[in-house]
Amino acid sequence: MRLGLFMMPLHPPERAMGEMLAEDTEKSLLADRLGFEELWVGEHFSATSEPIASPLMFMAGLAPRTKLIFATGVINLPNHHPAKVAAEVAQFDHMTEGRFILGIGPGGLPSDWELFGNTDAMQRGKRMLEAADMMLAIWRQDPPYDIAGPTWTAHISKAVIPEFGIGTMPKPWQRPHPPIAITARAADSFGVRMAVERGWGVVSANFVAERVVEAHGRTLREAREATGRATADTTWRVARNFCIAGTDAEARARIFDDASANRYYFHYLSTLARRGGQLATLKPDLATPDEAVTLEQIIADCVIAGSPATVLDRLVALRDRAGAFDHVLMAGLDWSGPNAAWEQETMRRMAEEVMPRLRQHISATEGGAGVQREQPA
Repeated sequence: MRLGLFMMPLHPPERAMGEMLAEDTEKSLLADRLGFEELWVGEHFSATSEPIASPLMFMAGLAPRTKLIFATGVINLPNHHPAKVAAEVAQFDHMTEGRFILGIGPGGLPSDWELFGNTDAMQRGKRMLEAADMMLAIWRQDPPYDIAGPTWTAHISKAVIPEFGIGTMPKPWQRPHPPIAITARAADSFGVRMAVERGWGVVSANFVAERVVEAHGRTLREAREATGRATADTTWRVARNFCIAGTDAEARARIFDDASANRYYFHYLSTLARRGGQLATLKPDLATPDEAVTLEQIIADCVIAGSPATVLDRLVALRDRAGAFDHVLMAGLDWSGPNAAWEQETMRRMAEEVMPRLRQHISATEGGAGVQREQPA
């Protein structure tokens, strides 16, 4: 049961970009010192509130300074030529000697869809799979390359000089490739079923109601039964927002405070979801009309808040309801105002007080069953 840090990252857009990146670096280094094992970083091109365009570039600066396993959360494949991503991922995998998980997705930011001409949801899904298949094909073979799909081609035949390595695409450090994972947001996510079929990992997004996480667990179980794949084939990570304090009352006061980064986080995401007609994934109760869903209801459901004992109880209860997820990813928040102190306390208590007891609980109740430690191949 690994503990990881997931950063979109998300900040108020008026903050200076350099200041935000420095803060995200500091947060990553703190996670490493506290014993977090994974760092997941998102990719967005057209939002000053989500300022990292290249998670690989950001994480490369951290690689020699930490022991972290790095993961893209996610590379939005429809926005890139797959040959470029294949080469960059191979390089990063060598730079970290296999401390890497390739998180992929179709993209979730409407302004990025518009920027790259990927506004059709069905086409985004198809292009994600096309790009992934092309990358895997590149890594499997040596030149010449003649790989074609509906959107992209990867062709090198005339300019191949084997004695100088010309025309040869780099292969990753991990063979045949790094572990691959996709994020899941919708309750009836097709991506969850596809991940099981392909042996990829699943990350349940933190900005969904707990009932959606439970739906992902049901889909995972059904897909495993239908395909005959073992539990170990698909590592399941659950990302959530947390706020841990000395008492339940103190933690609750923090998440609803006007200055709270958790409050800003879900105000931002629920506003975008309402405008895009996607509020359903954030509703604690699907039957509630959109206009009746409040920010406070969303925060109460999506943020696991309380004393260390309460947070442990909520994680155990969620795992009992949803199924045996393998790793927990804590969402990283903006550190403006009081939030730096609040989140640093949460990170410390999560690593030192909650996770050891959660691991003990799993070991005692399951005997280690259902808990896979996905290691780089």
